Amino acid sequence: MVSIYIIGLSIILVIPSISFCQEEKKSISKKQAQAEIAADSNQYVIGPEDIIYINVWKEEALSRTVPVRMDGKISLPLIDEIKAADLTPLQLKVALVKEFKKFIDNPNVSVIVMEANSFKVYISGQVRTPGVYRLRTETSILQLIPMAGGFTEWANQKKILIIRNDNGKEKRIEVNYKKIVKGKEPISNSILKQGDTIIVP
Repeated sequence: MVSIYIIGLSIILVIPSISFCQEEKKSISKKQAQAEIAADSNQYVIGPEDIIYINVWKEEALSRTVPVRMDGKISLPLIDEIKAADLTPLQLKVALVKEFKKFIDNPNVSVIVMEANSFKVYISGQVRTPGVYRLRTETSILQLIPMAGGFTEWANQKKILIIRNDNGKEKRIEVNYKKIVKGKEPISNSILKQGDTIIVP
């Protein structure tokens, strides 16, 4: 928006910074791109802090939006508590149908992930936007780096380190980004898991 001020006989135009507008557009586009990532019912694994919607067809009293507690369980009428963490929405649906069958004939249940908050990875070092990133589907280093704004000019793309908690033990994986891009290293080596810390030296 251009503002016009008249002071005496002079007219002053105030024009907003173009660079600010460009940065604002980039920020909005980035948020939109992240918001478009949907939880896949066959791949996404539910975890603590997720918000899920349980719909039992023709049973409004049983249908509700519930948070996954830190112990991995959710609370629902009739069945009280049930574990949701470490299950895909499809697996949780099967478990809920089994439990509801004790009280309802042929329950028709659907599970929808409303907010995927549990799958977090951390990236630091020579990327333009280091920080915590919430992922909603299977993601590789090739996909995460653009989300983090790309590499800085000083980044060593050949020695990216992934630090992973593997059953209580620390596991360190070195990834060569350039080899993956050229097809000389399998992309499967850079698939991220919940809680991974990525360091770009």
